[in-house]
Amino acid sequence: MADLKIRIEGLYKIFGPNPGAAIELVRDGVSKQEMLDAHDHVVGLKDINLDMTDQSIQVVMGLSGSGKSTLIRHINRLIEPTAGRVQVDGRDVIEMSKDELRDFRRHRASMVFQRFALMPHRTVAQNVAFGLNIQGLERGEVDARVTRWIERIGLGGYEAHYPGHLSGGMQQRVGIGRALATDADILLMDEAFSALDPLIRYDMQSALLDLQSELKKTIVFITHDLDEALRIGDSIAILRDGEMVQQGDPQSIVLNPADDYVADFVKDINRSKVIKVATIMRPPANDTEGPTVDGEMLLEDVARIMTGEGAGWARVVGGSGEVVGRVSTADVMGSMVRQANDDDTVQAAQ
Repeated sequence: MADLKIRIEGLYKIFGPNPGAAIELVRDGVSKQEMLDAHDHVVGLKDINLDMTDQSIQVVMGLSGSGKSTLIRHINRLIEPTAGRVQVDGRDVIEMSKDELRDFRRHRASMVFQRFALMPHRTVAQNVAFGLNIQGLERGEVDARVTRWIERIGLGGYEAHYPGHLSGGMQQRVGIGRALATDADILLMDEAFSALDPLIRYDMQSALLDLQSELKKTIVFITHDLDEALRIGDSIAILRDGEMVQQGDPQSIVLNPADDYVADFVKDINRSKVIKVATIMRPPANDTEGPTVDGEMLLEDVARIMTGEGAGWARVVGGSGEVVGRVSTADVMGSMVRQANDDDTVQAAQ
């Protein structure tokens, strides 16, 4: 079982002239809209409880105004909570002194913003070096790290260029390189790819996944895009009006939406890119013929293998290579389109 890295408990954030008094109204059940209309306070977050495991990508998603950016800014205490705790490795960030918080931001938690936040008067190399200089590292160490990360983010040869000479995707690579160069174990990414064109955005997601497979950081990734959340997230937390309505792995979110709000999010999702074959497999049988597939494989990959080989069945194996089940082509195809069929059935009944 993965270790716990970040724990958020009972987190509230109320914006307004008297949040201490307003929080009691929120706890008594006054709605977000009524708090704004009748009491002139904005409910940013309401009783958020969320555990994030070490070396994983935790996605926090929701529509505009759901509280997701407010939430991520509590982790490095850019925003002070009205109530609650934010623990990192068992230490409450809210209780840190100014010096401790400064050290935490410099060495433990780096942030990547939606609008790049690069310094236009500094070169690529100087931007990547910024956090290292703040840390007070020696020049030789700074130069070595900058060289390494510029190459790692695919911008070798652009060291002397300024941000204004780069595309949006390249600028965001610089922002990621700057965050990673400090060797922080937590990476906070607030809508980091939202300003990019779709193809560049997809490439940046791939680059992030490649880096994560090597670096094993704890990444908190904010997005309003469910496709992006499902592609990169190990776990997804969905917010609505400052409240968390569901948390789980991508597959559980798609298969078991907590309410109509989540169901609307996932209704048009391509299930084949989310559901693992182990979820739909049948008990194993000794006479099963056909290809062997890993239980962690997605349905679209299994379907490609089975149709490519013209197989009616496939054996499913577990992590140690033992056969744990079997699956038919009909099982795979049926699970890929079941959502559409279910929707048709509901509409026909109505």
